[in-house]
Amino acid sequence: MPLDPKSFQYDLDTATGVATITLDRPERLNALTFEVYRELRETFLALDTEPGVRTILLTGAGKAFCSGGDVEDIIGALFERDYRGLLEFTRDTGALILAMLRCRRPIVGALNGTVAGAGAVIASACDVRIAAEEAKIAFLFTKVGLSGADMGASWLLPKIVGMGRAMELLMTGDFIDAQEAWRIGLYNRVVAGGQLAAEARGWAERLARGPAFGLEITKKLVLREAAMDMESALAAEVEIQAACMEHSDFREAYEAFSEKRRPNFA
Repeated sequence: MPLDPKSFQYDLDTATGVATITLDRPERLNALTFEVYRELRETFLALDTEPGVRTILLTGAGKAFCSGGDVEDIIGALFERDYRGLLEFTRDTGALILAMLRCRRPIVGALNGTVAGAGAVIASACDVRIAAEEAKIAFLFTKVGLSGADMGASWLLPKIVGMGRAMELLMTGDFIDAQEAWRIGLYNRVVAGGQLAAEARGWAERLARGPAFGLEITKKLVLREAAMDMESALAAEVEIQAACMEHSDFREAYEAFSEKRRPNFA
């Protein structure tokens, strides 16, 4: 049965294999509700095996990518919960990030505007981040009296920008502009707002044309080896690379090179 989320837009381009998720509450800067969290998690879990999907493009409608949890729909409601209820919510938010990281499809984030709070962590969980010049970003949690270590931010961010930069961003909660985010490695590319859709789509289609199995293994090992010593990482890589050499994509790449054509990966 095709995916049909109700709290955001979803579209699959069967010609390219690019699945597009568009957060669609522009009047609230695409703030997250309990329902959006749930459907996003379920969607990324489904996209791990959804037929025809080769890459995922995640973006927002309007002036923001995602401004974090909705103050009215989430924050206010949390004050009515006891610790068990709060823990249920925080586990749900973490489960979304885990679903993104475990999804075998490459995820391209098209950051069209403000990226804040939970939205900043969701952006960090994308494999590639293409940002518009207007896409300022902040991990706002300490600004509202919470820990900057939320939804996996304290694990993800140091691996992207380094310990010192991550500590600064997570402790202050301050916004940085898109150029600064690019300079420290948080954004992969920054383009004019009018060029974002085409640039991000180009990245998604480029990855969709790549070797799906090879990209899946690359994503898994980059994440897994973060917790390994060098010897264990090398042992894992030599074994999986040998397995990749048995995959049909390896021969297809060789034959395409010999025949001077673009490879057609499985």
